[in-house]
Amino acid sequence: MTDVRDAYGLGSVPMGIAVVVLFAIVMARSHATYWAGRAVVRGAQQVHDSDRGPGWWRSTIEHLERWTGTRAAQRGLDLVRRWGAVAVTLAYLTIGLQTAVFASAGLIKMPYLRFSLASVPGAIVWAVVWATVGFGAFWGAAALFAASPWALVAAAVVLLLVVAWAVRRRLLRRATDVPADQPADALD
Repeated sequence: MTDVRDAYGLGSVPMGIAVVVLFAIVMARSHATYWAGRAVVRGAQQVHDSDRGPGWWRSTIEHLERWTGTRAAQRGLDLVRRWGAVAVTLAYLTIGLQTAVFASAGLIKMPYLRFSLASVPGAIVWAVVWATVGFGAFWGAAALFAASPWALVAAAVVLLLVVAWAVRRRLLRRATDVPADQPADALD
């Protein structure tokens, strides 16, 4: 595995640097998502208070307002309303729910200091997990692919099947969630 890491010039990167860089990345992402949620609230208020503004802005706000009605957004809102800052901390340990929780914290106008303080422990754990297990899995997969091209083909087929299954499941779920009087594309 060392030869693969060396090939990319990462063989000598200390663990501490990896954790710090990943921590900075995840904090930037989560806080940008929080502020996007806050912007949706402010933008929606301005759009509804006046008919002025460029068409692209109104369209963007309307699209984001529709997003807040999706299952993922509602789930994130419910978690943040029920658990508050704890939901933000624990969201870092989830897959597929992080964005909804961070945006929901902004949508419900969670105080920024509370959001920031809740983000730190979750971001630290996320960075440590990815700097150890996450990179370990990546480099292990890279070594396997370098050793056997057939492993790459098999993994690509499995990934394709998983994505197809997830898309099909989402489409079926969306078809059952849409009321009869609302077109299916209204949620996009």
